[in-house]
Formats: sequence, structure tokens, C-alpha cells
Amino acid sequence: MNKWIMTVRYLSSLQFQKSLHHHQRPYPHFKSFTFSSQHFQTSAKLTHGSKSNPFLSSTQEPNFTPISVPYYSKLLSKCNATKNPSPGMQIHAIIIKFGSTKDPKSRNLLISLYAKCKLFRYARKLVDESPEPDLVSWSALISGYAQNGFGKEAILAFYEMHLLGVRCNDFTFPSVLKACTFTRDLELGRQIHAVVVVTGFECDEYVANSLVVMYAKCGEFGDSRRLFEDMPERSVVSWNALLSCYVQSDYCGEAVELFHEMVSSGIKPNEFSLSSMINAYTGLEDSGQGRKIHGFLIKLGYDSDPFSKNALVDMCAKVGSLEDAVFVFEEIARPDIVSWNAVIAGCVLHENHDWALELFGQMRRSETHPNMFTLSSALKACAGTGLKKLGRQLHCNLIKINVGSDPFVDVGLIDMYSKTYLMNDARMVFNLMPDKDLIAWNAVISGHSQNGEYMEAVSLFPLMYKEGIGFNQTTLSTVLKSIASLQANNVCKQVHALSVKSGFESDNYVVNSLIDAYGKCALLEDATRIFRECLIVDLVAFTSMITAYAQSGQGEEALKLYLEMLDRGIELDPFVCSSLLNACANLSAYEQGKQVHVHILKFGFMSDIFAGNSLVNMYAKCGSIDDADRVFSKIPERGIVSWSSMIGGLAQHGHGKEALRVFNQMLKYGVSPNQITLVSVLCACNHAGLITEAKRYFGSMRELFGFEPMQEHYACMIDLLGRAGRLDEAMELANTMPFQADASVWGALLGAARIHKNVELGQLAAEMLFTLEPEKSGTHVLLANIYASVGMWENVAKVRRLMKDCNVKKEPGISWIEVKDMIHTFIVGDRSHARSEEIYAKLDELSERLTKAGYVPMVEFDLHDVERGEKEELLYHHSEKLAVAFGLIATPPGAPIRVKKNLRVCVDCHTAFKFISKIVSREIIVRDINRYHHFKDGSCSCGDYW
Repeated sequence: MNKWIMTVRYLSSLQFQKSLHHHQRPYPHFKSFTFSSQHFQTSAKLTHGSKSNPFLSSTQEPNFTPISVPYYSKLLSKCNATKNPSPGMQIHAIIIKFGSTKDPKSRNLLISLYAKCKLFRYARKLVDESPEPDLVSWSALISGYAQNGFGKEAILAFYEMHLLGVRCNDFTFPSVLKACTFTRDLELGRQIHAVVVVTGFECDEYVANSLVVMYAKCGEFGDSRRLFEDMPERSVVSWNALLSCYVQSDYCGEAVELFHEMVSSGIKPNEFSLSSMINAYTGLEDSGQGRKIHGFLIKLGYDSDPFSKNALVDMCAKVGSLEDAVFVFEEIARPDIVSWNAVIAGCVLHENHDWALELFGQMRRSETHPNMFTLSSALKACAGTGLKKLGRQLHCNLIKINVGSDPFVDVGLIDMYSKTYLMNDARMVFNLMPDKDLIAWNAVISGHSQNGEYMEAVSLFPLMYKEGIGFNQTTLSTVLKSIASLQANNVCKQVHALSVKSGFESDNYVVNSLIDAYGKCALLEDATRIFRECLIVDLVAFTSMITAYAQSGQGEEALKLYLEMLDRGIELDPFVCSSLLNACANLSAYEQGKQVHVHILKFGFMSDIFAGNSLVNMYAKCGSIDDADRVFSKIPERGIVSWSSMIGGLAQHGHGKEALRVFNQMLKYGVSPNQITLVSVLCACNHAGLITEAKRYFGSMRELFGFEPMQEHYACMIDLLGRAGRLDEAMELANTMPFQADASVWGALLGAARIHKNVELGQLAAEMLFTLEPEKSGTHVLLANIYASVGMWENVAKVRRLMKDCNVKKEPGISWIEVKDMIHTFIVGDRSHARSEEIYAKLDELSERLTKAGYVPMVEFDLHDVERGEKEELLYHHSEKLAVAFGLIATPPGAPIRVKKNLRVCVDCHTAFKFISKIVSREIIVRDINRYHHFKDGSCSCGDYW
């Protein structure tokens, strides 16, 4: 015997003896009872009129004469083989009735039957009634516990058997070792191993195989492999035992190596060996090798073996084609529950939920009864299809069949209710769970987060922590997602500190969630620091950081990161493409957006709805509505986001009638609008001055589309009426809203007052905005413009003093232009650009040509208290004019010039650009804070209505 075995014997025997001394009676006290009259009544009912067994029926005859005891044993053996307790209970009743209870063979067969069928109370009663300790009785009881997953009960029965002096045999040890694998009690397993060695059963193949499995399933593969190597004789069963353990523990590579070693040793694999290998190649995602094993199965004549077929269905579903999985499944003559589970789970994995539910219905119509795994897959399918009613029916069936609380199914119910927007029901299932484990807590937290109930998701986290459940990377990522949506900066930092303290600072899943959370909380310095400190910067990390930059308006940083990502050889996916396109859209970076479009075409992402929608949005915001329309027409499945993006783009570009045409087309396709779509429709009417159409859509929102107008819809209508000069009507609508007007409504009224030089309305709107948004400089500027337009210069000076007293600084005008993949930024009077001399020389040239063409600077809109000539010079140096001048010298003749400005384009620049577009024969596209202006041949697409 080797040294390792001797060490186990010495240490474990001491611990085992200590354990036995400590546990004088370590088994549960079973309440004493006798077989009741109900037991006999039930048996009589089952026996009466029985056509299946004439013998059982004949026992009800008055003149029935009991037969020999061996015949009872023969019948009970058949009951054991079929695991059918009903006839066994009838036979038991007959045995009691005619006083044949002392036969040990019948008693042991009954114990075995009851234990196998989970009727442990009856089995235990028979064991306790045994006149003397019986090895077979105890082994049958322990085996029943172990086979049905009652590991603790099996171990306690083993302790009692040992205390009673009943010696173990080669049937007892495998059962109790199996119980150790259920409880994952490695220490007890070692103690049992010591007893095996002491009693001389270590060379028994059946016992040795059980030891190999026990150590492996307790995570001790080193000990398991040493025991395996020390076995004097290893049959195919021994090899299969270790093979299956490797596969079940995801050590698929080791399983493949062991299989090759097995074949090299001259052991012929059987159907179980080959099934394990198919599962191993499934884990390695190597369907090619898996199919070779399947060919080997056919060659050896195991092609109809159910284990192999089930493994093949599972492999096809997980790493192959769902159609292939269903094809293999349909070849199975009599599919068992494992077969059904594999194919239904495969459908769910491939998100073919309708097919999964169809197969579930077929299974219910067959003689196969669903188990917990089946019901879990069916619940996932209900969640995927949004079938609330069917999900509730499944839940009712679970209650009806009284399966008790199974954590696996409970989590499936929580997930189903969460994904069908029934969070109250999900929470009810969670609250009723007797034992809430980590997976259950994660499921309910994730459910709240998915349903937009971010505060509830975050508040559950400390409760979970307080309960001592602990947490994992899934918990942290879900909580951080909710924190990001709430923009809870302090909580984000607290969770970050906790993740570092708990050792998750290097977990990519958590790190990427932290980057995303800090980005959405506008804590870009923290996000950038985490990103740069990340040990393994993968695609998800880049995507999170690029998205953070894009959402924070730092498109230039996002594009720099994109170039760094390409330099590292990291391939794009649809999500990072979508974020990059949003960055390009924010910067009006048309050329770089086109490059991302090329990558999307190259990698085949055009079918991805996110990439397609982002392309439409990017081209629209970069001023190329024609490109946006071409992309929109190629999106295979256009959802509400696709239609809304196109309608909004057309509206912003002044194509109001075209936007309404697309909207009506959307309705014909059966796509229902949402509130965002209706905002775009009203904006289209607004920019095109379509008052009648706007009133019709606004007035019919409730009747036609089923939702009430919100602040954004009222603001659009008020802006439209105000621009059209219907100021009284605009004020009446504002006063009759079902809620208090917000800044968007008063801003629309202030804009209308500026257009129509209505001082009274301007003062009212400005006073309201000073309360709602005291830090915004735009209100002061617009009010000063109103005063300036009517010559009230003293009031202009008062507004400027008010800004100074309130420490409100005018937001500087900034303009951007993209030239040769670089973004160039300009502010008013900017001379920091490398080509400043050329830019200002071009402006001087344009000034002369504009004057000759009849352009007169609109100095009345300049609020500086300086002479006219100085005002004219200030107007010439506005940021958008500098950007256009640079575009003229830096781009090829005839190429469109695309400029973005952070504020509304000023009236003077608007007029000047109309002249410049005609003088230089170029299209100038300016995107300001409100809309897009296409200047061409001396006119603007807005029709001077902006």
C-alpha cells in the first residue's frame, strides 16, 4: 500500500473515531408509527378490480388462500425493477394481513422499493422493526437516500448503522460515498475512505470507482487521479467514471487526454465513454471532433444508444445548428426527459423561443413528465416571447403538482416575471423562497434593473450583504448598471471601494461595469483612470470607455481611443461601432463616420439593428440626409427607433413634408409610434411651419396612439405657434397645460418674443427662466437681443450688469469642422490655429466680395458697446465664420463644407453664409443647437424660419 493511502488511513481513522464518539445518535429521530388503516384502505382500492394483476385482484375474494412467501418476493422484485410503489404497497398489505412479515427477503425488497420511491417513512419503519441489524436493510435504505439526492440523510443512516455494529459491504460504501458528493463533504469522504482501507475494500472496483468520483466531485482531482492510477485493474467503467467527472467539472481538455490514454491502453470505449467525449468536445466548442466521435459511435453500433443521442443533441444545440439538433432528436425512437431537456434548452439558447414552446407542448402530449430543468427552459421561453399568460399557467401547474420550492425553478419564475414586466409577481416568488441563495438575489436585483426600477435594485444590495449572502461579479455589474442610470456618484464610489476590498478590482466584468458607471455619472477622470489601470483591456473595456466619451460630448477623445483600439488589433463589434457613430454624430465628423460605415460593411454588421440605427443618426447629424435615407432603406428590420431616427433627421433638416410622408408610411407598415416619434413629427411641422398638420397630430395623440401629450409635445406646439406670430394662442396653450410649464416651454416663448420683438412676453418668459435655470446664460443673451432689437440699450446694459452680479458668464460660441479625419475647433476671434494667417486672409477676401454682392453686416444684433466698425470686425470673427473660412482653404474646390456650432447660429452669420454659398459655389452645411442649415446658391433650407 502506498504512502498516500497510509496517511489517509492514519489521519482519517482518528477523525472518524472522534466523530463517532461525538455523535452518539447522529440521525434524526423518526416518529414511531404503525402502518395505518389508511395504508390498507389505499391498498384495497388499488387492488379492487385490478386487471393488471389477477393475483392482486384475487386477494379480495373471501376464499383467498395465502400463497408461499417466495412468490411475494418475486412480485416485489418486479416492483423494484419498475419502481412502481402501488402494487408493492398492495403486496405489503397482504403480507401484514396474513402474518408473513418475518421473511427478511420480502422485508428488504420492500425497504428497497420504498426508499427508491422516496417513501422513506415506510422504509425507515421497516428497518426499525427488523428483529436484528441487517446489512441488506441498511444498505437499501442508504442507497435509496443517496439515489434520490438526500445526502445528509444517507450519511446519518450510515452513522447509525456503524454505531449498531452492522458491518459495511461493497454495496454500502458506494452509496455513502455518493452521499458525500451531494453534500460536498470532503472531510467526511476522507473518513469513509479510511474505513474502506481498514475494512479491506479498497481493491474492490465498484468501491474504488466511487472513491475516484467522490474526490473528483469534491474538487480534489489530484487525489482522484492518484487513486485511479493505483487501481490494480481498471475496466471501462473506471475510465468512464473519471471521464464523466472531468467533463462535468468543465475540464474538457483533460477528458480528451484521458480518452486518448484509455484507447492507447487497449480499453475499448463503450457508448458511455463516447457520450462523455461528445460532451467534452461540446465544452471545447469543437463540433468537428464531436461529429468524428459520433461517426465512431455508428461504426461500433451504438448509433441508437439514448445516452449518445442525447449528448449529440446537446452538442448540436450548443456549438452547432439548432436544425441539426432537432433532426438528431427526431431520430430518437423513444426520447426520454434528458432528450427533451437538451432540445428545448437548445431552442432557448438559440433564442428560438416559439420552437421551444412548441416542443414543450409535444412533450406534454407524450408520456414524458417535465422535471425542474424542463420547466426552467419553458419559463425562459415564456420570458423570451413575452407570453405572460402562458408563464402564469406554468406557475399554476407547478403549484398544482406540489413540487415544493425548487431554487432552480424559482429563479426561472423570477426571471420570467421580470422579463414580462410583472415585477410584483417576481418579488412575490422571491419573498416566498425559504432559502434565498446568491443566484436568487441576483435574479431579483437584475429584474428590478431591467424594469427601470433602479432604486429598488440598488436598495436590495445592502440587504443582501446584511443577510450574509455575499456577492459576485454578476451582482456588482447589475448594481453598477442601476447606479449608472441613477447617476448616483457617491454610491458608485462606495461600490467601487467594496469591489476593490473584495478582490474584484482585476475582474474584467466588474472593471468594465465601473468604467460604464463612472462614464454615465460624468466622472470621466475616474473612468479613464480605471481604463488605463486595467490589466487586460479588451473590446468591452474599449466600448465602455468610447461610449463614456461619446455620451459626455467628448467625441474627439472617443475617436482617439478608436484609433488606439485599431492599433492594438482589436476587432470591432456592432456595439462599439454604434458608440463610435454616436461620437461622430456629436462632432459632425462625416468622414470618420464613413470609415466606421466601411468597417460595418466589412464585418457584416448591417443586419444589426443598433448599427443600422446609429448609421442613420450619424449621417443625419453630419448633415447628409440623403446618405441617412439610403442606409435607412437597407435596414432589414426597421423598428420604432429606426423610423424615429429617420423622421427626426428629416425634421431637423427642414424636410417637414417628407418627414410626415415617412411617418404615414411607418403607420401603414403597422409600426406604432412612441412619444419620441411624435416629438419628431411635431418638430417636422414646426420647422416647416405646418400649423394645421401639427394641430391635427397633437389633438389626436390620445385617440389614435393611446398616450397623453407630455411637456416636449406642448413645447413643440408652443414653439410652432410662437414662430408663426400666434403669441396669444401660444400663451393660452401654455396656461392650459395639465402640468406646470418647464424650461422648454418658457424657452419657446422667449424665442418667439425675440423673433417678433415682443418685449412684454420676453420679460415674462425670461423671469420664469431666471427661476428655473438661473445658471443658463442663454436667457440673458436672448432678453438682451430683444431689448437691442427695439433700441432699449439701457435695458441691454442692465442685463449685462445682472449677468455680472449673478456671476453668469456667457457661454462662448464654439464651432467644429472635420478636415482629413481631424477635428478642428474654433472660438470667436481665435488665432491659435496653425493656419490662422491664411484663415484671416480668406476672411478679408470674402469681406470684399460680400460687400460687392450687397451684404451689409447686421451690427444691431451685436451687444458690445463699441463703434460700428469694431462691431463689424467682431461679427467677421465669429467661430462659425472662422470654421467656414478654414474649410474653404483646406478642402478641395466644390466639396461641401460641414460645420457644427454649440449655440444657435447668429442672424448675421446666417445671412453671410447665404451670400458665401453663392459666391464660392459651395454647399455650406451648418448644424447648430436647434437644427440644420443647408446653404446653397444664396438660400437656406430653413427658409429663414429657424
